[in-house]
Amino acid sequence: MEKKSNGLGTAGFVLALLGVIFCWLPVVNWILWLLGFIFSLIGVFKQPKGLAITGLILSFIVIILLLVVFGAVAAAI
Repeated sequence: MEKKSNGLGTAGFVLALLGVIFCWLPVVNWILWLLGFIFSLIGVFKQPKGLAITGLILSFIVIILLLVVFGAVAAAI
């Protein structure tokens, strides 16, 4: 039996995870977040969906972290 994989879902998960790790880097993190979100969103429509859904959840966590970090920097200025 052939194992199915979801390359876009896996890529979205990895990029979203990197976005969480590098949330303190402003430009890099926006790029990681956007690519992770797009790949995870596309990956949700393919089987298996596990990593794609996890990537979407991580993408939402990353955008919250981005807004908090951006707000903290803006308040400090």
